[in-house]
Amino acid sequence: MAGKEEGEVIEGFKFVQNHGKDRVRVGRVWKNSNGFYHFVEWNVSISLLSDCIRSYVNDDNSNIVATDTMKNTVYAKAKECKEQITAEDFAVLLAKHFTSYYKQVTSAIVKIIEKPWKRVFVDGQPHRHGFELGSEKHVVEVVLNKAGAITLSSSIEELSLLKTTKSGFEGFVRDKYTLLPETRERMLATTVSATWRFSFDNVNDIPLKPMYFAERYFEVRKVLVSTFFGPPNEGVYSPSVQSTLYQMGKAVLNKCHDISSIKLKMPNLHFLPVNLSSMQNPNLVKFADDVFLPTDEPHGTIEASLSRLHSRM
Repeated sequence: MAGKEEGEVIEGFKFVQNHGKDRVRVGRVWKNSNGFYHFVEWNVSISLLSDCIRSYVNDDNSNIVATDTMKNTVYAKAKECKEQITAEDFAVLLAKHFTSYYKQVTSAIVKIIEKPWKRVFVDGQPHRHGFELGSEKHVVEVVLNKAGAITLSSSIEELSLLKTTKSGFEGFVRDKYTLLPETRERMLATTVSATWRFSFDNVNDIPLKPMYFAERYFEVRKVLVSTFFGPPNEGVYSPSVQSTLYQMGKAVLNKCHDISSIKLKMPNLHFLPVNLSSMQNPNLVKFADDVFLPTDEPHGTIEASLSRLHSRM
């Protein structure tokens, strides 16, 4: 992986170090020529791998890039972005700055969590400067070394999906501890976390097309959602969360050829059928696929990754 350090032997010990700045929050507004405002809120974390061992063992800070300087750099670079930019491009921009501007910095790791602000629609029309907070988060991580080798991944987190039918679970292992009934009719709910790695090996391989990564993010999201639900009228049957997860990951790799691998985590959030009865009234509430008890603790955890044969996840 780009930026990987093996450490050094110091006084008989293997020593690996890095330093950085976490949770640098920045909001950036752009106004385009047609009067529409664009807004992003980013939470930026920076970690530098650098030749500053003397500060640890010799009380010599002459090679340290102060973490306060890193914070200030985030704001300064955001100001320099005169046109709207994606979180991926901003992470690359920061990583390139730290690895090229400071000779002692060998690698930079930049992670950005983008808050899901989205444009408000009023009376069916997009508001020029109004935004509301959505649910899922957009996460970016860039690892870049001085030679330009790069690892770039994007994620979607907390994407909550639910379908009220077209889901079942049958044929699983049964033993003396098994109480779960088999079914071909249940609700399926999950909160998707998906991380995909781009196939670019060098920073110069990244397309220069404006908002390229924004288009890819929404394309991946669209593929994940449409594969989960199926066509709008008839849907698609899910025999298990595992099967649906695999189909979602495969669909992304088949659609997006610049993505080399994808990792999906999909907890199975349960909606338990409600049956209420007593000795006096055995059919107080009789379940008929209509009343459920929502519960997310405990929940099943299902995760897997798919990679092209030549890729490294």
